[in-house]
Amino acid sequence: MPAIAKYFLKSIILGLIVAAVLLFVLPQLKSQQWLKFPTAFELTRNKQISFAPAVNRAAPSVVNIYTRTYQQSSVDTKPTLQPKGLGSGVIMSKKGYLLTNYHVIADADQIIVALQDGRIFTADLIGFDKYTDLAVLNIDADNLPRIPQSNHEQTQVGDVVLAIGNPYNLGQTITQGIISARGRVGMSTTGRQNFLQTDAAINEGNSGGALINSLGELVGINTASFKIGDQGNTKGISFAIPYPLAQKIMLELIANGRVIRGYLGVETVSINTVMAKLMGLKANQGIVVQSISPNSPAQRAGLMPGDIIVQFNDIDVNNVLGMMDMVAEQRPGTESVLTIMRSGEQYRIKVKLSELQPLTN
Repeated sequence: MPAIAKYFLKSIILGLIVAAVLLFVLPQLKSQQWLKFPTAFELTRNKQISFAPAVNRAAPSVVNIYTRTYQQSSVDTKPTLQPKGLGSGVIMSKKGYLLTNYHVIADADQIIVALQDGRIFTADLIGFDKYTDLAVLNIDADNLPRIPQSNHEQTQVGDVVLAIGNPYNLGQTITQGIISARGRVGMSTTGRQNFLQTDAAINEGNSGGALINSLGELVGINTASFKIGDQGNTKGISFAIPYPLAQKIMLELIANGRVIRGYLGVETVSINTVMAKLMGLKANQGIVVQSISPNSPAQRAGLMPGDIIVQFNDIDVNNVLGMMDMVAEQRPGTESVLTIMRSGEQYRIKVKLSELQPLTN
């Protein structure tokens, strides 16, 4: 056999041996899987934005709440439990503590909690706070999915958020939006809330549910949508109680069954920038006393309408809500110092705070 023929034959045999070895070691070559290129759909799917991981972390912790009250039946002579309302709640602790809105469970004779895994429990009411529209419930259960929590003081306008709840009893529903504004005040009769505003849809049944960020962490408790008179809800304007406030109220209710707040007894308005400059104050510093409640700590301390409170315990007072929070955080009986401006002169007045009484209606 010529030498050149032997050379080609040797190369062919060697190639067949290498091919046989590769097919044995890598059988997927037979189906040509390595030669398959991704389609345009597959490429797009791999890059799609999804909040599924956040929902998977938080959704099991959001429960459905059903309330029942005793009502007189036309059939039985004795009152029987009848359905009253519905809402949502958030599992905050593996010990069975849940947060919801007070208005969800107000006047309920029985509170039913339905978990997303199908378990149903009767809840005990630990305490409620009408000033912030929050209530704490407890259920006796094991293996509870606690919602992820973190420090959310840095929640910013523009952050993506998801509202989780049970609107109109349709079942758990997720709506998406952003934080539209922070620090919304004056949206309730008590003035104690410092709301997060969002355009995520919050409807009847969503109240008490979770507002979470894109990591699945709790940033607020959904509470209401904005209404104008009899025109109904305004689209794209909803409110949630910020997580730090909700957590603080929850811990107080668990510890004491109620929220204990200091009380001064004044009605005030924030001072405007022009007035502050004319009086030589820092911009936006101070609040003006409009009226004083009879027999209140403020009256006993000698405060007068027209006084401008510029500091509380040597901390600058910048707005009404800030002042309310500083007073509320003091224990009743505590002696505090007010720095005020009166007729262009500065005075320091000592005042002994009493306790803010709970709302009765």
